[in-house]
Amino acid sequence: MTAGVIRPMIGRDSRFFWEGTQVGELRIQKCNACGAKRFPPGPACQECPAYDRGWEVAAGTGTVFSYVVHRYPPVPGKELPIVIALVDLDEGVRMVGEVVDVADGDDGPEIEIGMRLRVDFRTIDDDLTLPIWRKA
Repeated sequence: MTAGVIRPMIGRDSRFFWEGTQVGELRIQKCNACGAKRFPPGPACQECPAYDRGWEVAAGTGTVFSYVVHRYPPVPGKELPIVIALVDLDEGVRMVGEVVDVADGDDGPEIEIGMRLRVDFRTIDDDLTLPIWRKA
């Protein structure tokens, strides 16, 4: 179900990320001056005084740092329950994302802290592709 999906705010600081998802790339911000990586993206480096932003394509793999199973309230464009994880990317930054295809059994979804994940992409329409996560 994708009708009525809540759309992200796309601005100067995050446009590179969303352009990447359109072509199947998970991009993370990188300071061109000192090489520090950052997510979510922003206008200035948090490690040095530079405003020299760049980005790199991440491998798209990571580990579940934490997660929550969202059962209520309803979310526009989503079928509940939704598993949302805080993912430690192999590049050293954390990203929040939806984890799909984890069965929701009697003991809850088949997800655990430390589980390896890989990114995939869900095309919503011509203007929006969302990163999603699956078991690696």
